[in-house]
Order: sequence, then structure tokens, then C-alpha cells
Amino acid sequence: MKARNEIDPKFQWDFTDMFKDQAAWEAAYGDAEKEIETLSSLKGTLGESARSLKKGLDTYFAAARKFDLVYNYASLHKSSDNGDDRNQVMESRAVSLYVKFSTVSSFMEPEIVAIPGEKLAEYMKDKDLALYSHFLEDIDRGRAHTLDEGRERMLAMLGDAAQTPSNAFSMFESVDMTFPDVHDEEGNASPLTHGTFGVYRESKKQAVREEAFKTYFGEFERYKNTLAALYAGSVKMDNFSAAAKGFGSACEAALFRGNVPMSVYDSLVEAVHDSLPSMRKYIEMRKKRLGLEELHLYDLYNPIMESVEIKVDLEEAKRLVKEATKPLGEGYARLIDEAFANRWMDVYENKGKTTGAFSCGVYDAHPYVLLNFTDTLDDAFTMAHELGHAMHSYLSSKAQEYCNSDYMIMVAEVASTVNEVLLTKYLLSVETDPHRRAYILNHFLEGFRTTVYRQTLFAEFERKAHEMDQAGVPLTAQSLSQVYHELNSLYYEGCVIDDFTDIEWARIPHFYNAYYVYQYATGFSSAVAIAQDILSTGDPSRYLKFLSTGGSDYPLEELKIAGVDLTRPESVRGSLKAFDEAIDELAELLKTL
Repeated sequence: MKARNEIDPKFQWDFTDMFKDQAAWEAAYGDAEKEIETLSSLKGTLGESARSLKKGLDTYFAAARKFDLVYNYASLHKSSDNGDDRNQVMESRAVSLYVKFSTVSSFMEPEIVAIPGEKLAEYMKDKDLALYSHFLEDIDRGRAHTLDEGRERMLAMLGDAAQTPSNAFSMFESVDMTFPDVHDEEGNASPLTHGTFGVYRESKKQAVREEAFKTYFGEFERYKNTLAALYAGSVKMDNFSAAAKGFGSACEAALFRGNVPMSVYDSLVEAVHDSLPSMRKYIEMRKKRLGLEELHLYDLYNPIMESVEIKVDLEEAKRLVKEATKPLGEGYARLIDEAFANRWMDVYENKGKTTGAFSCGVYDAHPYVLLNFTDTLDDAFTMAHELGHAMHSYLSSKAQEYCNSDYMIMVAEVASTVNEVLLTKYLLSVETDPHRRAYILNHFLEGFRTTVYRQTLFAEFERKAHEMDQAGVPLTAQSLSQVYHELNSLYYEGCVIDDFTDIEWARIPHFYNAYYVYQYATGFSSAVAIAQDILSTGDPSRYLKFLSTGGSDYPLEELKIAGVDLTRPESVRGSLKAFDEAIDELAELLKTL
């Protein structure tokens, strides 16, 4: 694998859009540190008047804005090469600054909550506080879960140490962990990495897929006790924080942040369980098409059209994304062009680079998209997905003031998945070859399987893990693997659930950000509905308005702007119906081949 300095700079991020050089970052770090220190002078003043409250919030968000730019610069550098000592030091300093910011400002929320409700309502009538109306309403909503100043300060001081399980997992998985070679389709020894694992599991040869799974998961199995201890530490911290804040569970605490009722989470799980017969039908179709007596979990990722290979290089992926997103209008297209031309994307894998893909919105610059591109169709979908996040960040930053620009995860996954659905629809609209159409339909079905079903399985796993810890059940490698095995058996009835796949829980980085993953499933469900509406009406205006709302309202309310109401179970059930219909369409197509 190439080192970072061996990658052509044109495929790397341009950090100069944030800071000209390291010296400029150092100067900004010092400015942010000084700005943070001024926050302590506001203590005891917030409740004096509407004017003093506004002054306090102005100062707080000014400091946060400066800190964000400093932190993102450091964090993105580390993501590009986790093994670089300079990046590690820079990111560590940024985390320490975050802890200082959180600690110094920890008095603010309790002090605002200490303002009597009627008095705060009177303050909020002041037009000068209109900018902060949602922020203040949200704090007011959380009165029952806000601690006194001393305890809030202690929790804030714990913030750095609380990241230890996540940081240790990231360093171990991204930097220290290595894998033995496996054999490619020609029988040649070939490197196995986090990035190439995704390629091998799509191989048309079952022996390649099986070896990749056994080798990859075998390494996680070697370190299962360490990984279990890390994850248990993360779960315990989640449960501690939730209990300290007066929540009944970590799930309730996580959903409360977005004002999402527990019924939305429960309805998702219920709807997916009710649709498991469709998954069984999909498994049977896949097994029959592949000509296998038994279907294993490592047989779920390879395209069922063995004779079809769709290689997509970087330039073709860019073209496909541009064509697919045309229904979103000329303004959206210009932003996509800007992302391509101005190095918003870090494209190829290098040693030490964070695995997977993400988009990071930077308010005073532009979004930064991380990819690990390997010239597959799936990579084109990943690019479309992450650029959906990026456009959401950019449009929200342009439309909203800093304090209202940061949207929540639940709506983020809608913006990304709309692009994936549009890409699928575009490919199906232009492809006439029945074999390639079947390939694309299968990819669409895999989107449902991996985004709705798989992420809901993940959501159930982390909920069970947190409930086990709450009940005093030790979180060991054995107990966690048993839960994971049982869930795989439920969701993939008809598949052989090999014991060596039980350890998969240990490789999921999102589990260190509890109750994140269920929003992929609700996001996909919402995106299917939105994309179908745009394509049928030709009008993206409601959706574009939604993309510009940032964090100015709660996720469920913002989604209603785009025409989706997740409080109604039909929103999820409707997308699952589309999954079942796509299975039938593919089954009919396969009969003609």
C-alpha cells in the first residue's frame, strides 16, 4: 500500500482553504484558546437580561466557530494518515482544546436552565434573540436532564477520557492492525486490507470470498478480548452518562438529543421484523441464482450476475454522479463541479488513512469528503452518498448562521441516500442490457439489505449490549458474539451462519457512537420516498429547501418540509414494500436470461 506522500496531490484534500499553512493553524489555535478563556467572564450574567443573554450566546458561538475550524483541520489531517506523529500530536492538542472549551463553557446550559421558564419566555420575545430561538427552546426542553453547574463541569472534564475506547479502537484498527495475504481469483497471493476486503467479498469465486472472510475476521478473533473490553468501556460510559442525566436508558438519551420519540426506533425494528419474509425470499433467489446448496454470509455481497463486471474509474464515477443528480437542478450541478475541481475529495487509500468514507462539513471553508476509491461501481455509489452529505453541509452553511448550520445525523443520512437512489434510477433508465440491468437491480436490493436491514440489525445489537450492561450482564467477547450470532440467524434465516462471522461486531466503528446506525435505516426509507417524489413531479424545490435548513429545527420537523413524516409507520413500511417489489422485478428478469 502506498504511503501518503506517494499519492498524487491532486487526489488529496486542499487544506489551504482552511489555513494557508501550519503556522496559520498555530496562530488560529492561539486565538481560539484566548476566545475560549473569555467565556468564564460570562459566568453569572446570562440571566440578568435578554441583552446579557444575547451577549453570552454571541461570545459562545464565536468561540465555537473558531474552535471548529481549528479542530477540523487537525482531525482531517489525522484521518488522512493516522500513523503520522505530527498529525497525532495536532489532533491530540485539538481534542484537549475541545475539552477546555467544554469545561469552561459548562456553566452556560445550567445557567440558562436556572432562568425561570416564564422569564426565559419573556426574554425570547426580544427580536435580538430570534437567531437563538431554536437553541434556547432546545435547552428549555432539556431542563429535567440538565445537572447543576458542578456536575455538568465534571462531565465535561470527563470528555477527553471518555473518548479512550473509541480512540484506542481507531488506532488499533486503522494503524496497528494488519492482515495476512489472501489469494485472488487467479490464485496469486494478494494483500488483504480494510479496503481490499470489500473487493474480495464481491469476488465471483466463492473460495476467494470465504478465504477473505475467514482471514479478515480471524484477525479480529485473535484480539477479541481486547476489542470486547474496548467496546464494553464505551457502552459503560454511555450508560453512565445517560443515568447521570436522569434518562431511563442510553437509547432514550441518544434519541432525546434530536427530540425523536422512542416509538420511531421501535417502529423501525417492528417494521423490519415484519418484512423478514421478504429477506428470506431474497436469500432464496440469490441461492438459486448462484447455484449453491448452502448460502453463507460471505455469499451475500457478490453480484449475482457472475458474467457482469462493471468497473468504474474515477472519471466515470464523476460523470455518473453528475448525470444522476441532474433532477436536483443546475445549482446543485455547479456545486458538484466545484467539489470535483477544487479538491474537496481525498480519493485513494494510503497507509494509515482512516478506512471507509465520510464527509466533514467545515462552516468557514467547504465540506471535505474522504473516500478509499478502488474503481468499482460501489465506489461510485459511495461518492454519490458522501457528496450528498457535502451538498447538505454546504447549502446549510450558506443559508444558516453558524449557530443553526449543523444538522443532526437523522437528516444527514437522508441527503446522502437520496443521491444513491437517484444514481440507481439513472442507471436503470439508461441501461438496456438485461444482464447489466439485473446487476443494477441487485445493487439496489443490496442497498436495502445493507442500509435498512443490516443497520437495523446493528441497532438491535447495540441496544441489547447496552441493556445487558444495565442489567449487570458482563460484556465479554463470548456474550457479545452470541448476541450477534442470534441476530444474524434471525435476519438472515435461510443462510448458514458460520461461527467465524460472530466476531463482526468487533469491527464496526459506529458502535462507538451509540444509537447512530438506526438513522441509516430511517434515512434510506425517507430517501426512497423523496427521490420517487422528485422523479415523478420533476420538482426538487421542497427537497432543496430541506437541504438548507441545517439545524434550525428538529429532524422530524425538517423532514416534513421534504414531505416525509417518520412518526407514521407507513414511511418505513413503504420503502420495505419497494424492496419486495424490486425482488419480484429481478426474479422475473432472471427468468429471461
